[in-house]
Amino acid sequence: MADGYSIFVQSDDNKKDGMTSLKNRAESKEFGLGKDAFNSKKTKPEDAAKRACEKWLDVRSFGQLFAFKGSGKEGVSVAIRGPVTLQSAFSVEPVSVTSTQITKSVSGEGDGTKKGSDTMGMKHRVDRAIYVTFGAMSPQLAERTGFNDQDAGIIKNVLPRLFEGDASSARPEGSMAVEKVIWWKHNSKSGQYSSAKVHRTLQVNADGSFDEEGLKNALNGLTPEIIDGF
Repeated sequence: MADGYSIFVQSDDNKKDGMTSLKNRAESKEFGLGKDAFNSKKTKPEDAAKRACEKWLDVRSFGQLFAFKGSGKEGVSVAIRGPVTLQSAFSVEPVSVTSTQITKSVSGEGDGTKKGSDTMGMKHRVDRAIYVTFGAMSPQLAERTGFNDQDAGIIKNVLPRLFEGDASSARPEGSMAVEKVIWWKHNSKSGQYSSAKVHRTLQVNADGSFDEEGLKNALNGLTPEIIDGF
């Protein structure tokens, strides 16, 4: 759950319902839509897709692919195309990668003198870098999935704290953070400017700085909201 919203794709570390797979979650009567929802003889695929969008925030936001049982061995896969897209993040400058040899396993049998072939491994890390990514929300696709302004607000509030609770040995706590979120909101479904033109107005320097005033005045009638990360 996220602020009272059900989430379909949950990580193992943050599961709220105890389901062991996406299939189990989808077919669960308590946490999903029930098995009948994914049987084409009992439920139309488009109806199940609509219910899935109503049920799960991430499905109506980012989309999902559901498989439906058909007659015999034949089945039907229904793809839900979500209105929210996020691009890959790229570093502003080439990064320097540091590699460290680590012990990744120990002997658990015998007297401990014989080591397995996978005892030693390598850990790779980027010491410092500034990454920039872009995204978009399609009003046309939002109408199909039921994604609304309230859902957009949830994503807007989550982005600044994207790396909270996402620590690992490769990403130690505090090693990654969102510095700024730039939020553009058009006044029409077709958009005041193309996404490419909007994205090109943001030029980030190697230290993470950018011209805030220049960005706010870059496009007439489209002033971005600049949100600090946590």
